[in-house]
Amino acid sequence: MSSANIFTLALTVTFVSVIPHSSAFWLFNVVFPPNATQPLFRSNDTPPLIIVPGNLGNRMEAKIDKPTLVHWMCYKKTQDWFPLWIDLNMFMPIGVDCWIDNIKLVYNSSTRRATNSPGVEVRVPGFGQTHSIEHLDTHRLAGYFHTMVQHLVNMGYARNETVRGAPYDWRLAPNENEECLSKLKALVEEMYDQYQRPVLLLGHSMGCHYVLYFLNTQPQAWKDKFIKGFISLGAPWGGAIKTLRVMASGENDGIPMISNQKIREAQRMMTSNPWMLPFADVWPKDHVFISTPNASYTHQDYQQFFSDLDFDDGWNMWEDTKNLTSALRAPGVEVWCMYGVGLLTPVSYVYDDTYPDSDPVEYVYDDGDNTVDTLSMSQCKRWIGRQEKPVHVTEFRGMPHLDMVFHHKVLALMQQILEGNSDTPEEIDCRSDNV
Repeated sequence: MSSANIFTLALTVTFVSVIPHSSAFWLFNVVFPPNATQPLFRSNDTPPLIIVPGNLGNRMEAKIDKPTLVHWMCYKKTQDWFPLWIDLNMFMPIGVDCWIDNIKLVYNSSTRRATNSPGVEVRVPGFGQTHSIEHLDTHRLAGYFHTMVQHLVNMGYARNETVRGAPYDWRLAPNENEECLSKLKALVEEMYDQYQRPVLLLGHSMGCHYVLYFLNTQPQAWKDKFIKGFISLGAPWGGAIKTLRVMASGENDGIPMISNQKIREAQRMMTSNPWMLPFADVWPKDHVFISTPNASYTHQDYQQFFSDLDFDDGWNMWEDTKNLTSALRAPGVEVWCMYGVGLLTPVSYVYDDTYPDSDPVEYVYDDGDNTVDTLSMSQCKRWIGRQEKPVHVTEFRGMPHLDMVFHHKVLALMQQILEGNSDTPEEIDCRSDNV
């Protein structure tokens, strides 16, 4: 092993030892990767599958020729593409400033579009393949969908053939990701033509909203022909309360080398964050998401929320994206909606008078998966009886949000569905599996 790889591994192990399990999903598989099932049989009678990852859930690469630098130690120009997400070296003290300057978007309030920072090109590698979603770094240390994909391979699926990934620029809401959605449609049709079977779509977290948006924009006849169904894992169907904290004071997901307020600069400029603000049709008008000594913010106060942050572009981004999926139109395909319940999950953040440049001092909790609340995730139930195709809902009691992509009970239920048994239990108890 080279000295660079030894350093990277040491740095990663250090992170794993100090950060919460529920926060650092991209590092969870480093030391104790969950095991996929051992190969039991090979089957050619399963539908082809496309996986759409969640926010932060696939690699991105950049090439730069920057007019200015935030720090003299940052690279000004590169000849080749380099990892933008995730490069573990970005967690070094100087590296984080360079990384934020490279990954942040610039929003134009006149065109209502977001672009890369000046002098930065960004691309998403590996569309139609699985490596970009299996591991988020080139060292294959930061695992995400690897355990699930390996489980599928053990069932008889083949990487980059019958199971494929649909990575995308997760900084952007789907109204600015038209090329990605066109490629997804072409991939579905390609796999259908190749295997002469309708394709199953699987999404995790925000990726489920991408799948819903995609399906809502396709004719029913197209879906009837090309789509077998849709498996959603941990989808924030009613929006995600956490995004309010992300834009107010920032959220470093437990990585101690990056302060919440520092990473906030990049998080605020991602148009996918305002898109995921809690939906008005789901939440009570008097539910307070953020409370400060001077104000309380419900979903009726978003404009004031952004104004008080001196972040009017945030309001414009929300106006641009608020109607993309908030109506929760039925997808028009068979749905298997799975999510975790039974864990304390923040539904309100309380700040002191240093808001917004400090972390919350108190939290109000409700039921959920420790990231998204049950009220939001259970909104898929409204599709029952509202579309011709069946909707199956399974709650995993004691299942954290990020475990949905590798927990053996989720994989077992997925295997059952893929093998043709559509009926699923209403609840599966996972409390005894938690360490």
